[in-house]
Amino acid sequence: MSLAAVSASIAPIVTKAIAEGVFPGAVIEAGRSDGPLVRFMAGRQTYDAAATAVDGDTIYDLASLTKVIGTAALMAGELAGGRMRLNDRVRHWIASWTGEDRQPVTLRDLLEHASGLPGHRSYFESRQGRASFEIAICEEPLDYPPRTRSIYSDPGFMLLGFAMENAAGEPLDRQFDRWRERELGRDTEIMYRPAQNLWPRIAPTENTEHGEGLRGVVHDENARALGGVASHAGLFGTAAAVGACARWWMTSPLLALFATKTTVPGSSRALGWDTMLPTSSCGTQMSNTAIGHTGFTGTSLWIDPATDLYVVILTNRVHPSRDGEGIQETRRALHDAIVTALRQGASDPARRV
Repeated sequence: MSLAAVSASIAPIVTKAIAEGVFPGAVIEAGRSDGPLVRFMAGRQTYDAAATAVDGDTIYDLASLTKVIGTAALMAGELAGGRMRLNDRVRHWIASWTGEDRQPVTLRDLLEHASGLPGHRSYFESRQGRASFEIAICEEPLDYPPRTRSIYSDPGFMLLGFAMENAAGEPLDRQFDRWRERELGRDTEIMYRPAQNLWPRIAPTENTEHGEGLRGVVHDENARALGGVASHAGLFGTAAAVGACARWWMTSPLLALFATKTTVPGSSRALGWDTMLPTSSCGTQMSNTAIGHTGFTGTSLWIDPATDLYVVILTNRVHPSRDGEGIQETRRALHDAIVTALRQGASDPARRV
């Protein structure tokens, strides 16, 4: 099977999803640690017949992919440099993290979503800015004793980001911009708060009360209340840029550490990442070494170190509304189709996009 046939295996799945209103368009990239293999694009930025067709230059709100291609990558640098350590107590970096029940909580616990903090809070309804958010999170009653279970927690990752800002003495977006230029190259199109001249290339997310989709402004309300720069959400990027982040992770000496499954009972989490389960969004064909993450807006990234494969799926499934269904089934079908097609075509000569 040629690599063109891999795209052919993807096409009917995406066509069906667009027809059923799962998302108006998608850009998908699959590749190895040394470069992309296939890039597939279909659909439009919105369901309007006159809307711009998506292509390799389309930028998406990456939502919670920010946690692994932004925050976790920066944390890898902190660990490598020795300024921060996984066993550092949160209190060491966040002075307002008080209360006897939360003193054992470490940076590892935040990365593994095992700190005791709840899954979500709508802080944006009453608070604006980092200082106010930090107080709210540090006053949050713990839902469970740390490391007795795992609950995927946006507040936990926000707190991790605040700790990283305190350690570095500068905001996350400046840290990320410097990391991107050093590790990926200045022209790699992944960023917080995209400049307005890029907005026409951004696939809009949910419609506002004025009937227009958010474009260039982060969809996550808590991230928006933090000025568009947060550790749990806020990054925008192209499929090629997310692919570059995937390849960085695949060649990082810290990949094995960050991909190691937690010892927390009943949890599939690793450091920032999730690991392979039969019910995962990566489908059933990746190996049990695979790690990945999804984003609420309709994005995902899965990396399978054992087979040297990554798959990026970018959509704006929250347009025009977050109430749409079918994204999980579509993600699983796409991953299974890609992995199966590449396996069948393993003897074909490699051809890059």
